[in-house]
Amino acid sequence: MIDKLTAIEEKYYELNSQLSDAKVIADQSLFQKLAKAHSAISELVETYQEFKRIKADLETAREMLGEESGDSAKLLAAEIEQLEADEERLMGKLKILLLPKDPNDEKNVIIEIRAGTGGEEAALFAGALFRMYTRYAESKGWRVEFLSGSESDLGGFKEIIFMIEGDRVYSRMKFESGVHRVQRVPETEAGGRIHTSAATVAVLIEAEEVEVEINPNEIRVDVYRASGHGGQCVNTTDSAVRITHLPTGLVVTCQDEKSQLKNKEKAMKVLRARLLDKFQSEQQEEMAEARRGMVGSGDRSQRIRTYNFPQNRLTDHRINLTLYHLESITEGNLDEVIEPLITADQAEQLKNVDQ
Repeated sequence: MIDKLTAIEEKYYELNSQLSDAKVIADQSLFQKLAKAHSAISELVETYQEFKRIKADLETAREMLGEESGDSAKLLAAEIEQLEADEERLMGKLKILLLPKDPNDEKNVIIEIRAGTGGEEAALFAGALFRMYTRYAESKGWRVEFLSGSESDLGGFKEIIFMIEGDRVYSRMKFESGVHRVQRVPETEAGGRIHTSAATVAVLIEAEEVEVEINPNEIRVDVYRASGHGGQCVNTTDSAVRITHLPTGLVVTCQDEKSQLKNKEKAMKVLRARLLDKFQSEQQEEMAEARRGMVGSGDRSQRIRTYNFPQNRLTDHRINLTLYHLESITEGNLDEVIEPLITADQAEQLKNVDQ
């Protein structure tokens, strides 16, 4: 491990030197590539350097302890105890930082929320999840782009598809795939009885054209007149688009823009993301057993979370996490749910490495 860390530190200094080279600075493409590589290992190197300082201080303190007595020895013993705790903490952090990085962590995501069991109440809950994710994205400085949606009679969503763009979006949102269950008194319930309903969340990686090549001859594009809510011209022109991917049977529709071209662009984004998700799922089928033990497996049939409004309680079933300030979480304060999931996922990976 130390040899690996030393080699990474040497690479870090080499990148420092290259980034100050006038020729590299003049080549912005190369400069950005090297800057990204430098940024990717900077936290690891800084942690390693702090670890080395703590280790050196610890060795010095232990040597001095043999020469001291009385109060000085007690102070040194207390210092050694603290340094040993710091050494252990930093060693744990280094192990986590050395874990293989998910190559998709840097990517943007397309999220699909669909109302499940529960009728109108499930559609309202789907809308509440969309609002929660939107507020969380805003708190992170991310950008949300609405792609497509089908509203229910009471203002919820039977289905809603949207994109989140920003810094390392997938690294935090990938744990949201699955069945979200809600327990509350519906707005439509006059008797005050608690109902249970559900919505399904799918977090898809935004796919670049180079990652998923779609043969134009393998898609059918249908245009039709949009229906439902919309601005001027939305319901009077053939602006809505339906794209069918013939080899897989995947169908994507979009009708929210006035422009047929913009609707097609959005639909193609969703289609690419769905195809990439399908291809990756098929590739990982042989790893299914290993992935079932991991927090971020993304199994959409799995009930991952319950939102109990009468008790102001959120429970994440994957890690047995229970929090009693549900209202704050649904307002977009999701970090206190996501951080424990990340920690649990890292612990699972470390366990697999140690075996």
